[in-house]
Amino acid sequence: MSEQQQEKDHWSASNYDTHASFVPKLGNIILNKLDAQPSERILDFGCGDGVLTEQLAKKCHTVVGIDASADMINKAKSLGSGIAYHVVDGHYLNTWFDQQEKQEPFDAVFSNATLHWLKEPVKAIQGIHHVLKPNGRFVAEMGGFMNCGEVHTGLITALNRRGYDGKALSPWYFPSEIEYAKLLEENGFNVDSIELVPRMTQLNTDVAGWLTTFGFSFLKVLKTEEERQEVISEIMEHLRPGYQREDGKWFIMYVRLRVIAHKK
Repeated sequence: MSEQQQEKDHWSASNYDTHASFVPKLGNIILNKLDAQPSERILDFGCGDGVLTEQLAKKCHTVVGIDASADMINKAKSLGSGIAYHVVDGHYLNTWFDQQEKQEPFDAVFSNATLHWLKEPVKAIQGIHHVLKPNGRFVAEMGGFMNCGEVHTGLITALNRRGYDGKALSPWYFPSEIEYAKLLEENGFNVDSIELVPRMTQLNTDVAGWLTTFGFSFLKVLKTEEERQEVISEIMEHLRPGYQREDGKWFIMYVRLRVIAHKK
């Protein structure tokens, strides 16, 4: 798959900006670990609305952004920087790359908050390996084991109670550092560092906003808007005692998997 999508785009750039603008803001940690150099050509794998990509562009010679969401890519293009943005399903990165007129490999592949959305991680890793120069580096942050665990479990349980297979509906892949390091090593990478980092994350709005932005894979199967709102309220009330601060602010415990690896 290259400049088109096979499935309906459930992402909304405006919804993301309202409820989840903390994602690119908190991406500066892994961006600093990338240590981009002025001469480098870098791929931003899962660039989203382009906010972090624009920062990366100031540090390197060339950056290319890809994302599976056409709505997010349109938002990135609207920033007007002239960066090349493409709609690409990360599972098919190698196919997209081979279809380019000029197949220039990348010095580095950077990814923030994307790889846990790819349920076939080996395909993604092999694609990243394919587009890198020899000894090129892969620097990424993604959801890891226990990421958003209470919310994730709540969604699965709520759907199970309504006769669905909640686990099968989950769009997320949250690996341990042990599992992901093994996949990287088996698919052509040397792992320089890999770690799980708990991160208490303040939400822009509330859990309802988070669920409508990120939980669409669960909510879309429900037959009515009333049923969707019922599930959202059920999860909010379950989380409220432990995740809403006394001033009304909402938090979720994220667990980030941060990795730096080099192509063998």
